[in-house]
Amino acid sequence: MKFVIPEMMPAAPEIFVFSMACAILVLDLFLSDRLRVVSYWLAQATLAGAVLLTLKVMTAAPVFTFNGMFVADRLADFLKLGTYGITFFVFAYSRDYLRDRGMFRGEYFVLGLLGVVGMMIMASASHFLTLYLGLELLSLSLYAMIAFQRDSSVATEAAMKYFVLGAIASGMLLYGMSMLYGVTGSLDIPTVSRAIGKMSPDNIILIFGLVFVISGLAFKMGAVPFHMWVPDVYHGAPTAVALYIGTAPKLAGFALFLRLLVGGLEPLAGSWQAMLIIIALLSMAVGNIVAIAQDNIKRMLAYSSISHMGFFLLGILSAGPNGYGSSLFYILVYAIMSAGSFGMIILLSRAGFEAERLEDFKGLNQRSPWHAFLMMLLMLSMAGVPPTAGFYAKLLVIQSVIQADMIWLAVASVLLAVIGAYYYLRVIKLMYFDDATERAPIRAGWDVQALMGFNALLLIGVLPWVGVIMELCRQAIKNLS
Repeated sequence: MKFVIPEMMPAAPEIFVFSMACAILVLDLFLSDRLRVVSYWLAQATLAGAVLLTLKVMTAAPVFTFNGMFVADRLADFLKLGTYGITFFVFAYSRDYLRDRGMFRGEYFVLGLLGVVGMMIMASASHFLTLYLGLELLSLSLYAMIAFQRDSSVATEAAMKYFVLGAIASGMLLYGMSMLYGVTGSLDIPTVSRAIGKMSPDNIILIFGLVFVISGLAFKMGAVPFHMWVPDVYHGAPTAVALYIGTAPKLAGFALFLRLLVGGLEPLAGSWQAMLIIIALLSMAVGNIVAIAQDNIKRMLAYSSISHMGFFLLGILSAGPNGYGSSLFYILVYAIMSAGSFGMIILLSRAGFEAERLEDFKGLNQRSPWHAFLMMLLMLSMAGVPPTAGFYAKLLVIQSVIQADMIWLAVASVLLAVIGAYYYLRVIKLMYFDDATERAPIRAGWDVQALMGFNALLLIGVLPWVGVIMELCRQAIKNLS
C-alpha cells in the first residue's frame, strides 16, 4: 500500500515536512528539558529528508496536480532546495541561543517547519488561492515566532505591529487578486495571464488590481514605502527569530513576485515596471541612507535588507529572463549573507548579553582574528566589494537594467551602493581599528563554528562557479508557467 497516491506525488515534500512538524509537536510534549535536543535533530532530519524527496520527484517538465492549483517545476525545486539549506543553517545557529535564554522548546522548530511548508507552497503555487494559503501559513508562523519570548515586552510589541500591518497588507493583496478575478473570471494564474493578454492594458480595473497586488508584494518583501515594520521587527524579535525572518522567507518572496507578476501579470509589464522602478529607487535610497544613522546592528541590517530588496527588484523590473535569473541569484546570495551576519551576532551573544550594538564588535580582531575575518567577508559581500559573491550579484542585476535600456537607473543604483558601503565598512573599522570593550571568550559548538566558517567562505569560494549557478537560475525560470 502506497502512502502517497500518484496525484499527490509532486507534493510529497510538502506532505512530509508538514507531517513531521505535527509529529515533533506531539513528541515534544513528552520530552524533558534535557532531551529536548531531540526536537532539534528531528527538525534537521526533516529538512534532510525533504531534500531527498524533492530530488526524487524532480522532473524536467512542469507537472500540475490538485486541479492545476499546484505545479512542480524547475523554479519550485530550485527555491525549495535553497529554502531547506538556509533553514538548516538557521536552526543550527539558533540552538545555543535559545538554550541560553530558556526558549529551547520544540515550538520554535515546529513553527519554523510550518513556515517552510508555507514557503514551499508559495514556490509551487499555480493558483491565486494556493499562493495566498502558502503566504498566510508563513505569515502566521512568523507572527508566533516573533512573540516567542513571552516575557519580553519589546518582542510582544514587535509581533503586534507585524500582525496588524501584515493583516492590512494581506487584505490589500487579496483585494487586488479579487479585482483580477472579477475582470478575468479565473483564479488560475496561467488562465489569468491569457485573459489579460486579450484585454486592453489600460483597463481601469486591471490597473487598480495591479496597484493593490504590488502594494501587498512590496510589504511582504519590506520595500519602501511599505517598509515600516522591518526595523521594529528585526530589533524587537529574538535574534534567532530575526535570523529566520531575514533569510529563507526572502526566497518565498521571490516566488511570490515571479508567480504573480511574471506568471500571471506579464501582459501588464509596462505598468508594473514603472511602479517597481519607483519602489526600487526609494528602497535603495532610504535603506542605505537611514542605515548610516543606526547604532544597533540589527536595525542596521534591517535597513540594509530594505536596500537589498531595492537591488533585488532591479532584476524583476527589467522584465526579461536574464533579469529574473539575476534576481534569483541575488536573493540566494542575500539569504546566505544575511544568515551569516545574524549568525555572527548570535555567536557573540551569550546568556544575559545580546551583542546587538555596533560597539559590541569593537576589537573583535583582538578577541578572535578568525571570527573578525569571517565578519569582514560578510560585510564586504553585503557592500558589494569584489571579489565577493555580493559584488557579482549586484553586477548582474545592474547589467539586467542596462540591457533594458535604463542606463540612468543603473547609474543611480551604483551611486546608492557606494553610499551604502559606508556602514558596512564601519563595522570592519570597529573590529580591526578599535580597542575591545568586551573580553568574554567566544563559545560555540564545533558544528556551529564549522557552519559559520562555511557560510562566510562560501561567498568567495563560489566565485569559480558563478557562471554555472547563474545558468541554473536562468534554467529555473525558463519554463515559468
